[in-house]
Amino acid sequence: MDDNFSSIVKSVLWGRSVYDNIRRFLQFQLTVNVCALVLCLMGAITGFGTPLRPIHLLWVNLIMDTLAALALATELPTPDMLDRKPYGRGDLLINGHMWRNLLIQAVYQASALLWYSLV
Repeated sequence: MDDNFSSIVKSVLWGRSVYDNIRRFLQFQLTVNVCALVLCLMGAITGFGTPLRPIHLLWVNLIMDTLAALALATELPTPDMLDRKPYGRGDLLINGHMWRNLLIQAVYQASALLWYSLV
């Protein structure tokens, strides 16, 4: 440990980068899981049966968790991260903007997959 100001700036930069990567990872994972949930529910409600079997769901989660974690964890911080205001203690990890993006993308993916499975 040292009292060098550049070390403090670097730690703040890396902390913001890790926080942003966690948020991106959560948004990606929730999108995939909400889409799978909608597909299974729609299949059960309509009586066609679920298009995704349990082994499919396990495979999707395994691949998506691994590749998403690798892709998002290796993203390096950029200097413009220091220009924005810090997040407050009361700020949500998944804010309204992220929920909106998540739901729109999940509905789009689920409708495309349902269309593909019905055609």
